[in-house]
Amino acid sequence: MNGRTPVVVTGLGAICGAGKSPASILDAILEGRSALAPIASWDVAHWPRPIAAEIADFNAAQLAGDRKLLKLIRRTDVVGLYAAGEAVKEAGFVAHREGLAAAAAAHFSERTGLYAGSGGGNYQNQYDYFPLIEQAAGALPAFGSELASMVNPMWLLKSLPNNVLCHVGIRFGIKGPNACITNHSVSGLLAIVEAAAGIVNGEADRAVAVGHDTPIEPQNVFYYHGAGLLARETLRPFDASRDGSLMGEGAGAMMVESEASARARGAAVLGRVLGAGHATESEGLLAIRDDGEGPARAIRAALAEAGVDERDVGMIVAHGNGTPASDASEALAILDVFGADAPPVTAFKWSIGHLIAAAGAIETVLALEALRRGVVPGIPVLDRIDPAFAALPVSRETRKPRSDVALVLSRGFGGTDGALLVRAA
Repeated sequence: MNGRTPVVVTGLGAICGAGKSPASILDAILEGRSALAPIASWDVAHWPRPIAAEIADFNAAQLAGDRKLLKLIRRTDVVGLYAAGEAVKEAGFVAHREGLAAAAAAHFSERTGLYAGSGGGNYQNQYDYFPLIEQAAGALPAFGSELASMVNPMWLLKSLPNNVLCHVGIRFGIKGPNACITNHSVSGLLAIVEAAAGIVNGEADRAVAVGHDTPIEPQNVFYYHGAGLLARETLRPFDASRDGSLMGEGAGAMMVESEASARARGAAVLGRVLGAGHATESEGLLAIRDDGEGPARAIRAALAEAGVDERDVGMIVAHGNGTPASDASEALAILDVFGADAPPVTAFKWSIGHLIAAAGAIETVLALEALRRGVVPGIPVLDRIDPAFAALPVSRETRKPRSDVALVLSRGFGGTDGALLVRAA
C-alpha cells in the first residue's frame, strides 16, 4: 500500500490438520509431512474419494475456550475463534487496553476492526433435519408438528456464516468496522485485504483478519468429486501426473495495525501488508481461462499498489490446488508476469489440503512464517514438473527466498483471483 498508511502485522494464528500454530504447521511442511489421510469423520469404506486433511485430536471445547458456546457455533466457527484468539494473544492488544483509562479504552475498542472470511457452502447445517425427514415420511403436517421437538432451536444461530465475526468481537470487545466475506476460496485472503484497506482508509487503527472453513463433510466431498475436482490419492501441485485437489480444514488469522498504532503500544512487528490485487475472469462458475490472464492481472495490480518491482519479490506461495487447469493457468500467469526471472515458487496444499475459504488466510500466515525463517519450503510430492510450464521455478527441495517479500495467490469458483504481497519484519 505504497505511499499510504503503513500496515504492519503484530499477531498470527493458524490451525489445520498439520498443526495448531504457524510454527508447528511450517515444521510439518519442512519435514515433508502431509496431513492428508483417510477421512475419519464418517464411514468412507465405499467412498470414491476418501482422503482429506482433518484436524487430529479435535477438542471443540478446548479450542473454542468456552464449552457453553458450543451450543451456538459449528466446527468451522470453533477453528476460526481459535486462530483469531491466537493472533490477538500474540499481538497483546487486550493487555494494552486494560492498562488504559476508561475513555481511552473505549476509544481503543471503537478503533479496532474485525474481518472474517467464511465458507458459505456447508451442508452439515441441514443434517439435523434428516431424522425428522425420515420419520415424517414425506408428510408435511407430521414434519411441522415434530419440528420443535426434534431439531435444535439454536439451529438458526449455529448456521450463521458470520458467527466468528460475532463471537470474536464479543470475546475481545472489538467495536469498530467489521465485515464477513463469503467468496469461496478467496474469502480468507480478502479478509486480510479488507482489514488492511480499513486501516489505510482511516476507518480503524487495528483489525483482526481471519479466514476459516471446515469443508470436509459428506455432501461437500461428494459434490466436489462429482465436479471432477478431487484427486484419487494425493494432491500434487504442478506435477505432470496431478489429477485434482483434496480438502483440508482449519483457519488462519492475523492482527494488522497502522504502524503508528503498533509503535504507540510498543508492539512487536512481525511483518507488513504491502499491497493486493483482485481480478475476475468471468468465464463461468467452474471454467477458467487457459492463458492465466486472471491471476496475471491480479498479480500486476498487487505489485502496482505495493510499489514493488517484480525483481523484488523473494518467493511466491502459489494457490497450487493440484487440478490440471488451475495449476497450468496459474503457472502461465506467474511466468507471464515474472518471465525467466521468477522467484522460487512453492505451494502448501499438498500438506494441509485445500482449506477453501481459509486457504488464502492460512497460506499468508505461513508465508510470513517462512520468510521469518528465511526458507522457501519444497514440494516433496513433486516428481516431474508438467512440461507445459517447465520454466516454473518449483522444487522438491527447501530453498532460500531472494528477498523478504512474499506473493500469495488465491483462486476461487467464478473465476476469482486474488494476490497479496507481504514483507517479513
